[in-house]
Amino acid sequence: MNKVAHVKFGMGAAALRKEDNAFITGKGCYTDDKTEEGILYGYVLRSPAAHATFKIEDTSEALAHPGVHAVLTAEDVADLKPLQNIVPIKQPDGSMNANRDIPILCKDTVRHVGDAICFIVADSVAIAKDAAELIEIDFDILPAATDTEKALEEGSALVYEDGDKNLAFTHFMGDREATDKAFAEADHVTEIELINNRLISNYMETRAVQANWDEEAGRFDVTVGSQGVFGQRRVLAACMGLELEQIHVMTPDVGGGFGTKVFVYREYPLCMVAAKKLGRPVKWTSDRSEHFVSDAHGRDNVVTAKMAMDKDGKFSAIDIDLIAAMGAYLHAYGPFIPYLGITMTTGLYDIPTMAALTRGSYTHTVPTDAYRGAGRPEAAYVLERLVDQCARELNLTPDEIRKRNLITPEQLPYTTPAGRMYDTGEYEEHMKLAMQNADWDGFSERNEKAKLQGKIRGIGMSTYIEACAFAGSEPAFIDLKDDGTFDLRIGTQSNGQGHATAYAQLAAEKLGIDYEKIQLRQGDTDELENGGGTGGSRSVPLGGVSVVRASEQLAEKIKNIAADELEASSADIELDNGEARIVGTDRSISFADIAQAAKDDADLTGEGEFQQEEATYPNGTHICEVEIDPNTGVTEIVKYTVVDDFGVTVNPILLAGQVHGGIVQSIGQCLNENVVYDEEGQLLTASFMDYGMPRADNVPGFDFSTRNVPSTTNALGIKGAGEAGTIGATPAVMNAIVEALYREYNIDHIDMPVTPAKLWSVINQAS
Repeated sequence: MNKVAHVKFGMGAAALRKEDNAFITGKGCYTDDKTEEGILYGYVLRSPAAHATFKIEDTSEALAHPGVHAVLTAEDVADLKPLQNIVPIKQPDGSMNANRDIPILCKDTVRHVGDAICFIVADSVAIAKDAAELIEIDFDILPAATDTEKALEEGSALVYEDGDKNLAFTHFMGDREATDKAFAEADHVTEIELINNRLISNYMETRAVQANWDEEAGRFDVTVGSQGVFGQRRVLAACMGLELEQIHVMTPDVGGGFGTKVFVYREYPLCMVAAKKLGRPVKWTSDRSEHFVSDAHGRDNVVTAKMAMDKDGKFSAIDIDLIAAMGAYLHAYGPFIPYLGITMTTGLYDIPTMAALTRGSYTHTVPTDAYRGAGRPEAAYVLERLVDQCARELNLTPDEIRKRNLITPEQLPYTTPAGRMYDTGEYEEHMKLAMQNADWDGFSERNEKAKLQGKIRGIGMSTYIEACAFAGSEPAFIDLKDDGTFDLRIGTQSNGQGHATAYAQLAAEKLGIDYEKIQLRQGDTDELENGGGTGGSRSVPLGGVSVVRASEQLAEKIKNIAADELEASSADIELDNGEARIVGTDRSISFADIAQAAKDDADLTGEGEFQQEEATYPNGTHICEVEIDPNTGVTEIVKYTVVDDFGVTVNPILLAGQVHGGIVQSIGQCLNENVVYDEEGQLLTASFMDYGMPRADNVPGFDFSTRNVPSTTNALGIKGAGEAGTIGATPAVMNAIVEALYREYNIDHIDMPVTPAKLWSVINQAS
């Protein structure tokens, strides 16, 4: 019989984050905090032009500048392989898309503002910047293509002269014949065109890396802020032409990732090359301006979407035509992001058939890649904006058209036209609960009161579903230490999500110990053989199950040792408060003494691995209520309600934090954030002076609750939550704004971001 005494902060408990004390007292340790004796500093000389051929006339003066140790150009790193697209896309003719790799340093052509030309290493960043001013470069400026849609048009400037215009790839998903038939037979067709604006992640901690060559060990030590050290090591080894064992990667605390820190960037191999060349450690830290022009951007889609319906508003088919900006190169997962979104085309609705054509366009801009949600927010945005437009055209309410089309519990498990298999959920029920919590029926009264103040209100909803915690595994190892505490080793990487708390709760429940006594060890390739890193809301759903299994195994080992020491049966041993005790007696032995009594180190380690065969599918309803001042164009979010189905909740505090953060990022996209390039490819929004970010006064309080239906594909029933807020929020906010505009001014379309100037202009034109 498996006995563990009651644990205060086990699974489901609202335990406070155990890692926060260090962060709020300034004791966190980030990559840039690490400094070694003799360290040198790197600086990247970047292109001021979006498209140009160039020739480096002379670097000698820069190299001779006091304090400068190296100036690297493309010739110095010619033996390095470029950074490649990892997930190519199969095109309709069966071919895979051609790669346009990212050179470590550009040789003779630059393709976006910020493209890397030289790497200067000096005693300080200031000295390196001064030296960069001494490098003579002759640029021949060429025309640029910066518009996602226009880049595919005849006559557009080409990013690659040998390419098929600016077409990066083509992909089709669905059944064209069945979809066309459904549209031909439809009683009504609704069509919309939308722009999903380009974003910059702007995590609190900018990227940084430090590299050192250990001559004696014959390997590199690389410290880098990342979302997983093992992925970093694999890509670096491929780039550098090294074996995995020749690279030791460490990631300390990370101040935000959002997908953008998954990737290896040019500065990492550059620091490694310089460190080996100079025999000294080399550090590079991005400043905020560099972040805008060097780190992968997110979103940037142009889409036309059509829905076929019968006279009662029952959906029969959906047709999507999507153009996704790839930027100047194919980034690591670039083409995969729109593909992933397309797999969620039909959302929570019973739509029998779909057709989705996706084209990637090259532009003279920073490459795009995964940004929180990675394709799924884009898909939900298109679908939910389209559904609201369908309701308007058929004179139905937003909830009514959804009720008529939502997949019912009786249809589950349900396989979508894109091949996604939804296992569990009660979709109409969370919509009803959200409407109740939002006081949907009382909106008209609130709107009338707002009118007395010279303002108008809008209310909008979105129902969403996403795929996350994709098939795979994440092994976990937990060790009993001599002092009776535990070390937990796992290959995920916290970027602020609270993994140390969530994992400790799961382990503490099985080991009968305070969760503060369990320390998370992550971010070191020397401590594990492999790990999947953090992304796609996979850490707790996959890693958490493995933590539970590892803890259960170690608990049994502890009981067996205790039984020998106490001369009892292991079935009569319970674990409680750091002790193993014979049930119903005062005879016990501490975990510290058990560690001393162990005959083999293997007796002090638990191992667990959960292999998940299918993704999980969190889902929910978001309802946003806005108040618009038509005299200023200012939009205020006055009420926000969410009811989510996350399967099982590990920690409600951590969960709420994830949802709140995701919603705020979506509010930023709806109201503030927008990357703008001019026709020459110059980035006009290259700092916080020009790029709007959500602030505390843009954000309301959130009414967040769950109505969970456990997953059947995850062993703990967890569905994943890290990206969900961004997926449901964007369409909810925009549907609320459009609802107000349509009711008052007959305006049924506006694109993000809805800045005061844009909204004021639209209202005045309509008036």
